[in-house]
Amino acid sequence: MRYDLNLLPIFIALMEERSVTRAAGRLGMTQPAPSNALSRLRLMLQDQLFVRERYGVQPTPVALELAPRITEALAQLDDVVLGQQAFDPKQAERLFTIAPNGYAEFVLVPAVVARLQKVAPGIRLHLTPYGNDLAETGVVSGTTALVLGRIVDPPDNLVVQHLMDEGFACAVRADHPNVADALTREQFETMKHVNIVPPGRMRAGLFQALAQQQLKRDVAISVTNFFAVAEMVAVTDYCATLPSLICKRLMQEPRLKILPAPVDLGSFPVEMAWHVRYRHDPAHRWLRSLIGEVITDLNA
Repeated sequence: MRYDLNLLPIFIALMEERSVTRAAGRLGMTQPAPSNALSRLRLMLQDQLFVRERYGVQPTPVALELAPRITEALAQLDDVVLGQQAFDPKQAERLFTIAPNGYAEFVLVPAVVARLQKVAPGIRLHLTPYGNDLAETGVVSGTTALVLGRIVDPPDNLVVQHLMDEGFACAVRADHPNVADALTREQFETMKHVNIVPPGRMRAGLFQALAQQQLKRDVAISVTNFFAVAEMVAVTDYCATLPSLICKRLMQEPRLKILPAPVDLGSFPVEMAWHVRYRHDPAHRWLRSLIGEVITDLNA
């Protein structure tokens, strides 16, 4: 039986987007195109495949059974074709969309951009935010190249790589009247604190670590990103408990001093995830390798 391979990426787009309109936008088609393709898919696969509902489409049991096998087949085809294509970072002109959480955007992305400027000046980055929902970043559908942060419960079509484990330290103003070269548990519990919200997963990890150590924290203000913390701590007697690499960056700020936390607050994982179809793409592999090199340098 002859069949059209061009229909299979449309099937996957419908499966992942659960919407004909969104699938059309993702594939760069007008809306009638995926609808026509769905009619042909139904004939080819002898099943309804998707049932219309109020807010989109839902896959049938047959579609759910076929999806992982078709995804893997397309990934293998990509491996064969893309594996033959050379990638020269010095000559490449390309835009990658990546989704860092707040921590990764503050710590990793500037170092990645600096490295790109030196070794691949034609590579550009577009950032899209990553909070708690992987699907909202576009990485699950493959429209985003990769996500950086803490990856929890990834779907089967994502590859996850552990990059490092990150700890915590404390920041106070350099001329703090009550804190010298160390921060005691009693001082920590009597001080006011700056809290950072989100990123949600890292925040939950810190709250859990404080609870496990039975360490009390009196939060005076909650800010929405790490960029606000330095100024907030520099002009008050407040304390901020932050990831260690952020504290390392803040050591360059003369108005601040960085101290170990009064108890061991453990660590949290920093991870990178990407769609399975980019597993062997030479350009994507190169970018992921560069990010790994940056991580190694930051921890040196």
